[in-house]
Amino acid sequence: MFFAKKKDNNEPIKVPKHIAIIMDGNGRWAKNRGLPRSFGHSAGAKKFKEIARYCNKIGVEYLTVYAFSTENWRRPKEEVDGIMDLLRDYLKDSTNFKDENVKLRFVGDRTGLSDDIVALMEKAERDSDCANGMTAVLAVNYGGRHELLHVMKQLAKDGVKPEDITEDAVNERLYTAAYPDPDLIIRPSGEYRLSNFLTWQSAYSEFWFTPVLWPDFSKKDLDTAIKAYNRRQRRFGGV
Repeated sequence: MFFAKKKDNNEPIKVPKHIAIIMDGNGRWAKNRGLPRSFGHSAGAKKFKEIARYCNKIGVEYLTVYAFSTENWRRPKEEVDGIMDLLRDYLKDSTNFKDENVKLRFVGDRTGLSDDIVALMEKAERDSDCANGMTAVLAVNYGGRHELLHVMKQLAKDGVKPEDITEDAVNERLYTAAYPDPDLIIRPSGEYRLSNFLTWQSAYSEFWFTPVLWPDFSKKDLDTAIKAYNRRQRRFGGV
């Protein structure tokens, strides 16, 4: 685990191997400024790039962000279309993380997305295959319960007997099978819930909440979350 800045007592601060973020508060950020919600989502997308680059710089190995949930389809069509257009623009931008050696990956149910977005996601993954720095994972059309249903169906399809179903058998079939569970989950915006994010994977994650809306979330806020993480004792059920 990478060691970053020093604590007040001059002890090194351990950077979590895997940080996950629920990027919440974009709509409220825009409303507070008398702007359409689309402006908030655009500001949130820019903030993701900023925080992702900072995470890579300080030694985070995996960053997973909640970009679009399975429940977000219930929002007004105009807002959903705007979010998808932002995703398209992001995926078409070939300069995204090109110089930072970041590997891009996507998790979620791609069958619910338009063909052009899926093609762009696959291209972004291929184009970053050679990167060996941080892995940035975007959860798109993702829901924790939906993921667990996917696992159950896959277990049945694979003919796994009930007595042979283990935690490893579940882990191997998760969308996130290639990545470790998150050490720290951050939720901006003042909400205190997971909202169907990484339901299985968060069993032993540490949580940090802040009233700061996502577009206003800063590197300093991330540093504060990591310092709080360092004060936690992670015993995983032991003593």
